[in-house]
This record gives sequence, structure tokens and C-alpha cells, in this order.
Amino acid sequence: MGSPLKSLVHDDDRYQRSFHLFLERSSEHQCMRDFIHNKLPDILSSIGDGKSHLNVIGVGSGAGEIDLEMLNELHKKHPGVTVDNEVVEPSSQQLHNYKVLVSQKPELNYIKFTWNKMTASEFEEHWKLSKTTQKADFIHMIQMLYYVKDPGATISFFQSLLDKNGKLLIILVSGESGWGKLWRKYRNELCNTEISQCVTTGDIKSLLDSKGVRYQSFDLPSQMDITECFTEGDEKGELLLDFLTEVLDFNKTASPELKDGVLELLRHPDCSTESEGRVIFNNNLGVIVIDKPH
Repeated sequence: MGSPLKSLVHDDDRYQRSFHLFLERSSEHQCMRDFIHNKLPDILSSIGDGKSHLNVIGVGSGAGEIDLEMLNELHKKHPGVTVDNEVVEPSSQQLHNYKVLVSQKPELNYIKFTWNKMTASEFEEHWKLSKTTQKADFIHMIQMLYYVKDPGATISFFQSLLDKNGKLLIILVSGESGWGKLWRKYRNELCNTEISQCVTTGDIKSLLDSKGVRYQSFDLPSQMDITECFTEGDEKGELLLDFLTEVLDFNKTASPELKDGVLELLRHPDCSTESEGRVIFNNNLGVIVIDKPH
């Protein structure tokens, strides 16, 4: 029996609204910024091998706020270097927001932006067809491996584009986060295998270990206030539930059993802590950094 639940990504407008609410309710971007300012500079210091020009690829760059923070750290580590930045993003709304952001920052004139309105797999096809031999010094895939058919193959492809001393940076939710617990229990009901998958840094590490790929990993503690999810009929609660389950109109379309089960698990100490009447979901992220294959 096919699942009647539709994936949230089918409705870009609702997806963007639920995503923005998620960013408001969580420390997601803050914990990424802490990592970018404190840990990323060391990772970036060895790339480029003294070249005066660097190639960067952002896969699933969204509206670009996090990209620009990383490019800023890159610039500090390698001042005077010019950058080619390939932006890969399927949402035209997000690409537009990114372009607007760049247009407000004339100081980014050392970067040449190439806008690719496409998915990671479309970009892979486009890259192979162009038969380019160009390599990349830094590739980042932040919170996007949920949306590819075969995360392992996608990682292998982008790793193959790395130049000498190049780095591939992946950020996903941690296997130990509330997301990991939710997905382990309801993978079959919630994970729309066609479009989005329940993949955590734990899964990626197992995959890399099985292939003997060396990597560095970092944990990013993060949390998210999901209190509104437990108020029946609360509009913001419903948007957050859609985001948590990746299901469009979860509240209206899920069976009562699935809804009760998901809400019960979200409140469970495995996923959340309760303090001062708020329910705080474990939104921990993990970072994986991979080098050029030897």
C-alpha cells in the first residue's frame, strides 16, 4: 500500500516557511557559525597549496548566509586569492535570496559566482557532460544529503573533484540527535525514499568506515524549541511538525496512531528535555571532513 503522506519538499512555499520557523526556533545556524569561526579556519588553512586562485562548490547552498560566512573565513586564511564559487541550489526562491545577499556586499568582488539552479545529481550530470577537468579546493554539502538517492555515491563523486589538499565538508544531523531517534523508529512511515532520506552522520561514518575512507568529525550541540507542536491547531506547531517529519500537512494527513506515536516520541527523554514548560528537542549536528582520495 502506497503511503498517502506527501513529502514536504513538494510544496516549496510551505517548505521555506517551515524551514524559516525552524531556524527561528533552533540554534542551528548559531552552532554552525561557532564551528565556522572556531574550527573551520584550521581546516581551510591547508587547502590550495599556495595557488592564487581557489575553486569552491556549495551543494545545496540555500540562501547563502552560511556560505558567505565560510567564504569570509577562507578569505581571511588566504587573503589576496581569487575564488570561483559554484552555487548548486534547486530552489529558485533561495537562489534569488542568495543573489540579493551578494548584491549587497561589494566587498565580495574577489569571488566569481556561478549560479546553478539544479539538484546535486543534475549538477553531477552537467559536470560529467561538460568533460571539465577542473578540480575543487573546497566543497561543502550542508544539510543536503537527505535529498539525494544515494548519499554514498554523491559523496564519492564530489570527493573525486577535490584537488590536492582539497577538503569536502559535510554537515548533517547527528545519529544521537532527536532526529536520529525519530527516524530509527518511524523510518518506514516518514521517510519518502524517492525524495528525502533519513540519513545521519552516524550512517555516513559507517559508510566511510566500510570503504576505508579517512575523515575528521566534529559534534555541534544544538537544540530546538518544539513546544508549539503539542498545542492542537497551533499553526506554528503544525509547520514545525511538517518540518520534523518532512511530511506535508502531517497533522491533517497522518493516521491518528502515527500522529500520537510521533508526538509521544518527540516528548520522550530520548528526543527532548522539558524545562520551564518548554519542550526542547535535541537538534545536535555532526560535521565530517574528507580529504582528496589517495
